[in-house]
Amino acid sequence: MKLSVIVPCYNENNTIESIIAAIKSSPYPNKEIIIVDDCSKDGTRDKLRNGIEKTVDKVIYHEINMGKGAALRTGIMAATGDIVIIQDADLEYDPNEYERVVEPIVKGKADVVYGSRFLGGDAHRVVYFWHRIGNGLLTLLSNMFTNLTLTDMETCYKAFRREVIQSIKIEENRFGFEPEITAKIARKNLRIYEVGISYYGRTYEEGKKIGWKDGVSALRCIIVYNLWRR
Repeated sequence: MKLSVIVPCYNENNTIESIIAAIKSSPYPNKEIIIVDDCSKDGTRDKLRNGIEKTVDKVIYHEINMGKGAALRTGIMAATGDIVIIQDADLEYDPNEYERVVEPIVKGKADVVYGSRFLGGDAHRVVYFWHRIGNGLLTLLSNMFTNLTLTDMETCYKAFRREVIQSIKIEENRFGFEPEITAKIARKNLRIYEVGISYYGRTYEEGKKIGWKDGVSALRCIIVYNLWRR
């Protein structure tokens, strides 16, 4: 089955070359790489145009910064693979684990797979306590509305059968994508799985962007897409 890897990026000059190299060398053989640059200003766009663009399947450039959700919306609609997986450009998630994440879909058991940072015994960098608490609370609240038993609603690694994700209208432009898409797939008659993954988190000094305001936005999205946008 062909795998479409969607890479949203914004100001990832320090990591974009490394993550694309890692994706290309990952053991999943049949894949297309789609990069969506969300109007980077730090030199990322120059690296894409002057080298990376020729080595991947598609690079799409946003002319204004709209956010991760908008970049994912663009990339997902451009996908042609049987399976779509999301890959952040910051080296926190390991492309060598694609086969593990998509295996339930390949075997015909799942329509959607979440790669959980909190299942299994793989390597996890120890970083921010309050991020872990916030993630747990958001996942718990999401589960209460969706009646799912996810352990990591906010994970980057989400894989979908292409026809499933392309049938869902993505409305959130920024980091609200995670609770929005979780609410929307929960209302469909889909087979949802979780698998454990490793996690190589980075610090703010290393370029991490998500903050407490994004947590508040996620809370809003849990309420909006589970109660008001049914």
